[in-house]
Amino acid sequence: YPPHLPAEINRDPYGNPLPAYNRGALCEGRDGRIFWAAAATEQATPHRTAVHLLVSADRGRTWSHTARVATDPKVTFNEASVHETPRGDLVVFLRTANLDDHACLARSTDGGRTFAPWQDLGFKGHPLQATALPDGRVLLVYGYRHQPYGIRARVLNAECTDAATAPEIVLRDDGGITDLGYPWSVVIDAKHVLVAYYFNVGNGPRHIAGTLLELP
Repeated sequence: YPPHLPAEINRDPYGNPLPAYNRGALCEGRDGRIFWAAAATEQATPHRTAVHLLVSADRGRTWSHTARVATDPKVTFNEASVHETPRGDLVVFLRTANLDDHACLARSTDGGRTFAPWQDLGFKGHPLQATALPDGRVLLVYGYRHQPYGIRARVLNAECTDAATAPEIVLRDDGGITDLGYPWSVVIDAKHVLVAYYFNVGNGPRHIAGTLLELP
């Protein structure tokens, strides 16, 4: 089991401290370490989670807590995905609540020991995942749970410094209701990426669908 985050206040049905958890992308850095942004419930009423960084130097057998990634007295952060840039920055893309569903970003320039204050990216995303492209850019994909419901993306520069301003690409806008999202992408070749995601049409059967994206 993963370790217990000190900030986590919840316990399992047997009264034991909960192990760390998250639904989002881990990242293996160039030095072989694995970076995992995990959620922790820091406040029960109203419910509020924060995100903390766990690091493994032995391919996931053991983990150490290095830093709090993002916390706020009112905003909830969870379902985070980690990306390492060519410069070595760790960029964590964060799903939120109590922030008009805006996506957020937190950045570490020292290998995950500390993080700068989180940044509101100004657009809605539920949640996000980043993939490095063959030309060095980064494809950021995310669910969109507002009408028209669907899946969206942005192509960022290599350091992800334009995450708030890069043009938005609509992959799907025919979703039935808000119960969709969680996209994940994989590079097919130099010009194509497959984006898979959880979806519904007309509030019908839930299913996994995919969009083959030709890169601009």
